[in-house]
Amino acid sequence: MPILPRVDRVRYEEIEADLKQHYEATGSRDLTEYKRRVQHLTKAFRGHRVAGIGQADVDRYVVARSEQRAKSATIRRELGTLTKMLRLAYKNGKLLRLPLLDKPKEGAPREGFFEREQYEAVRRRLDVDLQVAATIAYTYGWRMQSEVLRLERRHLDLETGTLRLDPGTTKNDDGRVVYLTPELNMLLVAQVERIEAVQRRLGRIIPFVFPHGGKGGRAGTPRRDFRKAWATACKKAGVAGRFRHDFRRTAVRNLVNAGVPERVAMTITGHRTRSVFDRYHIVSPTDLQEATRRLAGTIDAAGVDTLHVAP
Repeated sequence: MPILPRVDRVRYEEIEADLKQHYEATGSRDLTEYKRRVQHLTKAFRGHRVAGIGQADVDRYVVARSEQRAKSATIRRELGTLTKMLRLAYKNGKLLRLPLLDKPKEGAPREGFFEREQYEAVRRRLDVDLQVAATIAYTYGWRMQSEVLRLERRHLDLETGTLRLDPGTTKNDDGRVVYLTPELNMLLVAQVERIEAVQRRLGRIIPFVFPHGGKGGRAGTPRRDFRKAWATACKKAGVAGRFRHDFRRTAVRNLVNAGVPERVAMTITGHRTRSVFDRYHIVSPTDLQEATRRLAGTIDAAGVDTLHVAP
């Protein structure tokens, strides 16, 4: 029996391990999120020769995951991870040709966003440090798990009133700098004071903006997630089923409605392309009602309700 060339003997497990190692080395992906995305791929492609993976395999995967009631967006993200494995394998000389793989069609964008009163109702039902994290996400549209919760104290400058994300740590690899609102400046001053109290209790430096503050073994370690606390807060606030990612759409809408130039708004939220930014700019019934009032002349250009202005 002829011996296959090295590249033809590479199996899925090898390129999966390579991508995990790449993420560990570069810190460019949260490994908990990676494990969630890769678990179904591993069940489907374990033992497969990498050189033999093609469209038919992807189509079978899509059908199987759809039968498991996985959403199209979830399947697309999982296949995106597979594509990254294949690209890294090609880069590492373990694959001679990149296959052209079609993914499920992009679904309609979610239209979830928070009105101010809904956001405040959820926020006040969170722990005090998570209230700060929610305010950052609501104000700037930053991704909660991969951007807000991963902030370190070196990213916060209370003297200049800025908060930044390092290049290479965001989804599009671009760095970001924003200036703090008065509300966030006050909240972050208080957050730093809480961190320093935990430092004194533990007797060591805590570099994270959102560490665990309890007295157990996790005290002082960074918060990675708070899905259960979030779901509970939303349920108690009467908006069960909302996602933290809805803050991203909310921030885009708020920035545009506040008259912030589009290019500046995209820089704040971290949207590189106009098409994606537009998908996040959700128009609410309140927006439509205000537009009608403007057309009817009951609101002037400055946003003042002329029907209720005192004489």
